[in-house]
Amino acid sequence: MHAVALLRRFATDLFLAAGLEAEKAEAVAHYLVEADVMGHTTHGLALAPWYLQSIDDGVMTKKGDHEVRSDRGAAILWNGRRLPGAWLVSQAVRVACDRARQHGTCTLTIADSHHIGALAAYLTEATDQGLMISIASSSPSGAQVAPFGGLKGVFTPNPVAYGIPTPGDPILIDISASITTVNMAQRMIREERVYDHPWIMDAAGGATTDPAVVTEGGTLLPTGGLDHGQKGYGMALSVEALTQGLAGYGRADHPVGTNCAVTILVHDPEAFGGSDLFLRQTGWLVDACLSSPPRDPARPVRLPGQAALQRSRRAATEGVELYPTIWPALVAEAQKRRVTLPET
Repeated sequence: MHAVALLRRFATDLFLAAGLEAEKAEAVAHYLVEADVMGHTTHGLALAPWYLQSIDDGVMTKKGDHEVRSDRGAAILWNGRRLPGAWLVSQAVRVACDRARQHGTCTLTIADSHHIGALAAYLTEATDQGLMISIASSSPSGAQVAPFGGLKGVFTPNPVAYGIPTPGDPILIDISASITTVNMAQRMIREERVYDHPWIMDAAGGATTDPAVVTEGGTLLPTGGLDHGQKGYGMALSVEALTQGLAGYGRADHPVGTNCAVTILVHDPEAFGGSDLFLRQTGWLVDACLSSPPRDPARPVRLPGQAALQRSRRAATEGVELYPTIWPALVAEAQKRRVTLPET
């Protein structure tokens, strides 16, 4: 087990050693560790070696600020200049929350960000203030998901996350337009594992459990699979428009290297039906879902984000257990960059 504070300090030191400015290094470290704390192990510190290599290769911008392309109060566009995604999104969420307090709602889109990690890690910044938030992301330089009925990849998993305040813990939803993710497929390929279900499509259009086919012209199946994949397909199209479309920069520009388009939408319930009535409705939903008779008595109904919040509270006192391959990779990076390992 690793103490969360020490892990964040260690990760910050790694990114500082790679050349990130202090504020950016701290943001990247914070949100990668937060993903591990919540249980999103493919989108936490597992990404650190890749991010560090991106810095070394000049793909991730180390210094400077975003460019404000448009600002109409409740509608904002930034050019992220390939700066660290965690830093950009954390800044953008704060701005969007402030503007939603002023205008009732705010939409902030970021063009040309670097990778942003686990979307769920950013949600409580808004829900802790009683605000409802959604974050959508796509990567116009990636194409690992084919349109429904097709064989050639066009989209990335195109995730969307929602943070919904309730009278108790918030509902934290983090879903994607594909059944599985690129990072999970890559992990399973490295570990020579297969999926429990056919979540991958091979180059001939057959469903398979073997993630290795993505290296041979295969793709990740859209949510719904071969049967109802039009659902994931529709979601992917909407995310592409919401992110790259609003950003005015995406696949049509053929960007090279890791990049993301992100759209953050924040609503202040007080500007609509009122916060009390909003919480009355979401509270009813929570109670109705949790009281639904479970299909399996050993597995009662739970809400999205419930397990992640439980892990977060446990990690605060007990520390976080990293996925087995993560710590050795971090140790190798520390040795390479002459960063002192934390005491465990």
